Amino acid sequence: MGKIFCLMGKSSSGKDTIFKELITDRSLQVNPVVLYTTRPKRINETDGTEYNFITENQLKKYAELGKVIEARHYNTVNGIWSYCTIDDGQIDLSRGNYLMIVTLEAYDSLKQYFGIETVIPLYIYVEDGLRLERALKRERQQTNPNYDELCRRFLADNEDFSEDRLRTSGIYDTYNNENLYNCIKQIREAIQKEIV
Repeated sequence: MGKIFCLMGKSSSGKDTIFKELITDRSLQVNPVVLYTTRPKRINETDGTEYNFITENQLKKYAELGKVIEARHYNTVNGIWSYCTIDDGQIDLSRGNYLMIVTLEAYDSLKQYFGIETVIPLYIYVEDGLRLERALKRERQQTNPNYDELCRRFLADNEDFSEDRLRTSGIYDTYNNENLYNCIKQIREAIQKEIV
């Protein structure tokens, strides 16, 4: 039986970079799960790689078909953006292990859907000052930087990933991403222990 490894962390904690490193590590043999979102694509993103970018109408159709495993909706400064996991055949636990980037809420929903023994949390931690620096640097690279949304998200993450919520979800281990190389090494070792 395969496992689903869930990378989690506040915005600008390095989830995308770590995901890309782990997914290309042939020794781990983990398959990517690409989530769906209705938010606009960023300049450096590719549809079907970071996310499957869909419209609200497409999301409604998936929901009508009973294909939505979990969904989160955020009231942003640009309107409501949805993120979700769709039962589209990407996950088949009889055929392998999977890696995905999720929120704490999505992690809890995935545990309910697939079973607690199957879904493994990998929580990435970065000190808030460093995280804010990284977020600002990334936002400046956008064609139309959206600093209001950056600030909203930064503050919301402190609540979404509070110590109480992490404990309630059964997450006690963290992987500090002050040094990317060390963080990836620790996460790689944690995955290898689970898949032997």
